[in-house]
Formats: sequence, C-alpha cells, structure tokens
Amino acid sequence: MNLAGELRAGTEALGITLQQSQHDQLIEYLQLLEKWNQVYNLTSINGLPRMLSYHLLDSLSVLPLLVNGRKAIDVGSGAGLPGIPLAIAMPDAIWIVLDSNARKTRFIRQAIAHCGLKNVQVVQSRVQDYHAPDALDFIVSRAYAPLAEFCDSVAHLMEPKTRLITMKTELRQEEVRQLDTDRFAYQTKAIKVPGIAESRNLVTIRAL
Repeated sequence: MNLAGELRAGTEALGITLQQSQHDQLIEYLQLLEKWNQVYNLTSINGLPRMLSYHLLDSLSVLPLLVNGRKAIDVGSGAGLPGIPLAIAMPDAIWIVLDSNARKTRFIRQAIAHCGLKNVQVVQSRVQDYHAPDALDFIVSRAYAPLAEFCDSVAHLMEPKTRLITMKTELRQEEVRQLDTDRFAYQTKAIKVPGIAESRNLVTIRAL
C-alpha cells in the first residue's frame, strides 16, 4: 500500500473522515518534514511509513476530543505536532503552534506556506511567557511535560471552558499523584493508533 493508501486506512481505523484535499495536505506536510529532518534533525522518527503512524495518525487521534473547537494552541509543538495535522483536519478552527526553538518554528512556517494553511499562527516563545489575546477552547500537547508541570505552565491560559489534552505513551501513577486534584480534574482514554505497538493514552484536564 502506498503512503496515501496507508493514511486513508489509518484515518478510517481512527473513525476520522477527511476530504481528499486534506489527505493531500497531510502527505505534503509529512514529505516536507521528512526532507527537512534529514538536515535539521527535527524528529527522531525516520522513514515516511513510521512518520505517518507516529506523527500524522498519532496527532489525528486527538481529533474526536476536539468537538466544537474554534481556537486551540499546541504547546511545545516541535515540528508542528500535533498542531499542523489538526489544523489541516479542522480548517474552521484557529490554531496557534508554540515552540521556543527557532529552527523548529522556522520549519513550521515553511510547512504552513507549503501546505497553504490559513488557520495557523506560529509563536516562538516559552509557554510561560505567552498570553493568548482570546479565550482558548483547547490546549494540546504531545507529552510536553508531566501532568502537574503541564497544568502549571498553562494555567494562565485557561478559562472555565478550556480543556487541556495531553498525549501520553504511558501514564504512571506517580505522575498522576503529583497533579493537584483540588485544582484540576482529569480523565484518561486509552486508544490504539494504527502502526504503533506502544500503548497510547489521551488525558483530558479541566480546571475546578
């Protein structure tokens, strides 16, 4: 099966329906990432088939939790993950992708131009120093930090309706115990991402 076929099969397995144009943009993004990665070492995952599973499908697995999202931020985005795939899948939502690394934000800007995305804003900053001009529906991260540290670092961005979603390979009880449950409530959802053998957990957090 070619790359496009693997992407289509993967999104179907996740219960996600996308337009052909969105599939094309996702493949364009992945190919650009693979090209830049050979020079700039943006990610430790190599080879388009593995990158498709570990980057595209892993990022898109969050999509069913982002119902009615109109403005979201990807914290510690790295090479634009999961922000860029989610922005492609959610063209009516505004996405902010934030990272403090200049090399990575430079790639994200190139990817936005390359894929013709109009709904993505790039911010080069530490999240602690960033203040959103508008309320955020979702704050998303791919294992940017332990739960307690993640919550503390983005607390100034949270409104009552804001939901934090973080992606974890493994959620250890020690990490959960460090979360201040007087301030935050959390839910976990175990998922299976096509092409990834390791366990995956999506953790949704809200302020109390």
